[in-house]
Amino acid sequence: MIFTQPIIYCINPNCHNPINSEENAVCASCQTPLVHRYLWAVGSLSAKVTPGTKVANRYEVIRHQVWLDTQPGLPPDVPEELPKAVIPYLRLYQERLHLPQAYGFARRVEEDAGDILLLENVPIDETGHIYPTIAQAWEQATAVRQVYWLWQILQLWTPLSELGLARSLLVQDNLRVQGWCVRLLELVETFHETVETFHETSLQNLGQCWQPWVTSAQTSIAKRLQNIVQQMCETEVELDVIVTQLNNLLLASAAELPLSLKVAGSTDVGLVMTQNEDSCYPNAFSDLDDRLIPHLSIVCDGIGGHEGGEVASRLAVESVKLQIRVLLAEVAAQSQLVSPELLQEQLEASLRVVNNVISARNNEQKRQGRERMATTIVMAVQVPQRIQTISGWQSNNGHELYLANVGDSRAYWITPNYCQLLTIDDDVVTREVRFAKSLYRKALLRPDATALTQALGTRDAESLRLRIQRFIVEEDGILLLCSDGLSDRNWVEQSWQDYAKPVFTGEVTVEDAVRNWINLANEKNGRDNISVVLTYCRVSPEYLAVVTPTPPVEIIEAEIEEPEEQEELQEQEEQPISFTESSQALLDLEIPEEPVTSLEIAPTLIEKPKLRKRLVMLGGVLALLAGGTSLGLFAWWQINPQGFEQVCRQLPSRVQQVCPGGK
Repeated sequence: MIFTQPIIYCINPNCHNPINSEENAVCASCQTPLVHRYLWAVGSLSAKVTPGTKVANRYEVIRHQVWLDTQPGLPPDVPEELPKAVIPYLRLYQERLHLPQAYGFARRVEEDAGDILLLENVPIDETGHIYPTIAQAWEQATAVRQVYWLWQILQLWTPLSELGLARSLLVQDNLRVQGWCVRLLELVETFHETVETFHETSLQNLGQCWQPWVTSAQTSIAKRLQNIVQQMCETEVELDVIVTQLNNLLLASAAELPLSLKVAGSTDVGLVMTQNEDSCYPNAFSDLDDRLIPHLSIVCDGIGGHEGGEVASRLAVESVKLQIRVLLAEVAAQSQLVSPELLQEQLEASLRVVNNVISARNNEQKRQGRERMATTIVMAVQVPQRIQTISGWQSNNGHELYLANVGDSRAYWITPNYCQLLTIDDDVVTREVRFAKSLYRKALLRPDATALTQALGTRDAESLRLRIQRFIVEEDGILLLCSDGLSDRNWVEQSWQDYAKPVFTGEVTVEDAVRNWINLANEKNGRDNISVVLTYCRVSPEYLAVVTPTPPVEIIEAEIEEPEEQEELQEQEEQPISFTESSQALLDLEIPEEPVTSLEIAPTLIEKPKLRKRLVMLGGVLALLAGGTSLGLFAWWQINPQGFEQVCRQLPSRVQQVCPGGK
């Protein structure tokens, strides 16, 4: 067959006729979905290559610096020694929601010319068109979205500054937007003589970069936004001060919007497995009157086999529920706004408590090596806080959404126009990229590429590397949490339009959508357990149901069945967990001793706000009580009896009775 237009090759290695027209969505021969991978070609040399040119007999130049990989099933060309220019992309992999990633190189494009670096995960849509710049989209954006874009830039400021890349945020043509999300075309190196001079002047440069935008900001936010930018331009104001002011304006503008949440979840054993090690919340057995619904959603994928993985995942769900009840009750009782930093720290502390609940259960039952149980987790918490809006009235919700994950269970944000992966898997591929040992596509070729590097319950909580993300719900969308029974082989990315759009049009309920996703997973990935939790978020003006804040909640001890049998689990330290079809086992791989960046180390908790201290201590007691882990309580009682008794006295009387020494 002869094509007169660009062609693309099927990624199925067994396809008998892999050549297809670029316009095809699936292979004409084997019906495998075709991968249209658009890349950004970096540098002045690539800018000279005219559209219509085919480079290295593989890359079709679609438009200025936008190339299509016509053979996406083949690994890209990567030199043995990684060039220096690539390292920042690898170090900043955890910011992949906003930043592009190194894909490979087009080599020997011209005689005596260097190789061309190609970037993937770039702000280019499915047709090969670059998303608009902030300047192009600014005047049509809502007030909250305008502030949200600037807030995201400030969040990127520190990690990019530390690597000398802050100039990436000052080049306006480099800043693109995909709906709510700010995305960069490439990283731009900053030239400066000293770090001190750079820090003092560049924050002013950032303010100067924003000035043309804020002069045409939406009327409701223009005055406050202009004041913030004026401080950046004229004074030696600290970055934290600007971040705080911008966050307050962001929440006040978001609170003007209505917010309606509808959540549903379910878990399925799959077509091959006989035991379901997944757990999720909510599910068909959840109490619909539970005040955590719809503010909390969880998916856990257990590790350790029958009476191991299923127990670990259930322990994690029940422990998280207890602690989030406490957290939301505490937040509701506050007269002042709780900062994102404090909420992130409390959620991080909660996950460490969950880890210790599972680890203590392993120790209680003398589980060693492969016998130890563990679980992945992905959880989302919508935190309602009372806040005064920019119009001056009191709102019950600031639209904050916090997201955390450990392992390879994922979260996606889906709108009628796009699907965004929000989480990063804790696997060997990610580890190799973060340590700048390999490009992503090359690391995928490793036999242990998808082995997990951390899960809850495998080791001491302090060794966990945690990252809590904060988002603002300011558009209609679906938050999809799922285990790898659905996400494996990129079926969410390939199928989201067929399964999400009917929810937006009202043709399918959220509950039916959950079942449809599970049916898809059984059809495509049925060898594993499957868990899916969907939260449909509406902020459209026609939907006037506003989510009210969670009132103080009575804490009730969870009853969790004790396991009767044990299965095998191989436990390691920060090292990978290798996949089997039903569960994963920790492997012995040594983490390279690399200099770490601030992106790799979770901030430690410090005892300053009373709220923080009370939440951590109270959450720890409740979770340990619920999990039946008397060992941890006894140790705390022995080490710090006065502190322990002080916390116990704050608990309900019937809970005090189970404290060591309680009456």
